[in-house]
Amino acid sequence: MNNAQQVEGFDQWLDKVSQVCGRFSANRLGPQFEGSIDEYRSGELKMSFVEVAQTQLFRTRHDIEQSAGSHYYAAFQLAGEAVMEQQGRCITLLPGDITLIDSTCPSNFVYRNNARQLSLILPREKVEQQSRYAPVEPAQRIPAAASMAGLAKHLILGATQQRLSLAESEATLDALISLLRPAMGASEVDDSLQERTFRKALRVIDQHIADEALCPQWLATQIGVSVRGLYRVFSRHGLVVAQYVKNRRLDRCAEQLRQMTGEGKLCALAYAWGFNDSSHFSTAFKARFGVSPGEYCKRYVN
Repeated sequence: MNNAQQVEGFDQWLDKVSQVCGRFSANRLGPQFEGSIDEYRSGELKMSFVEVAQTQLFRTRHDIEQSAGSHYYAAFQLAGEAVMEQQGRCITLLPGDITLIDSTCPSNFVYRNNARQLSLILPREKVEQQSRYAPVEPAQRIPAAASMAGLAKHLILGATQQRLSLAESEATLDALISLLRPAMGASEVDDSLQERTFRKALRVIDQHIADEALCPQWLATQIGVSVRGLYRVFSRHGLVVAQYVKNRRLDRCAEQLRQMTGEGKLCALAYAWGFNDSSHFSTAFKARFGVSPGEYCKRYVN
C-alpha cells in the first residue's frame, strides 16, 4: 500500500471512529498504520470494536465541543496494548485490562502495536447513580487479574452473542456498571507504593514539563527515589522515563500548534517546551506525529 492509500485509509478510519464514538483527532505514528472499527448496538448496549496499530488517538477541548452527549466509555483491552492518559493520569492497558474514560475531558491513547479494544458507552446518570454520586475517577487501570475485570469482560462479550430484548440489555448494562463500581471511586485499584510513586512522578513531570532541568536524575531526586528505582517504576507501565518526558513535551507543542491562528516561530516554541535544538525538535516531532511541526500547524490553521 503506497503512502496516498495509507493516508486515505487513515482518514476513513478516523471519520468512522468519530461517527461511532464522537469526534476524535488522530496522528499516524509510523508507516504501518492499520485500523478498522465495527459497531454493535442492541437496545441499551452501544459499543464498538476498534483495531488499530501505530496511531495516536486523542480528544481535544475543540473535539469535545463538537460532540454531543456526556457519558463515560468503558474500554476493554482485548489484544495488544495501549497507553492512555486523562486528567493527569497515565496507564498502560494490557490484554484483559479495563478502564473508564470521561467523554467530557481531553484524553489521549497511543497504540504502538496491533491492538484491539472494545469501547462501551456508559450513560453518565447510570454511572453516577451506581457510584452514589461520589466523584468518578477515570483513567484507572482495572487489571485483568481482578475478578471484576474477568466477570465484566465475559458478560459484555457474551451479550454480543445473544439477541437481547430492551429490558435484557438494560439489565446487562446495569449489571456491568455494578461490577465496575468498586473501581469508579477515588481509591485506586492499585495503591501500592510503586503506583503512588509513579503517579507522583507524573505530577512532577507535568508541573515542570518546560524546565530544561527535567531529566531522570533530577526527577528521581524530587520524588525521593533512586534513578534505578525510577526506571523500574516506569517499566511496570511499559514506559521509559526520558521518552515519556519527551513525548509529553511534544504533545504540549502539538497542542499549542493546534491553537495557533497565524504565523509563529517554531524555534521559539521548541525552546519554550524544553528543546534546546530546533533541528532535534523537528526530527522528534515528525517521528511522533508523522509530519513536521510546520505541516502540522498548517493543517489546523487551514
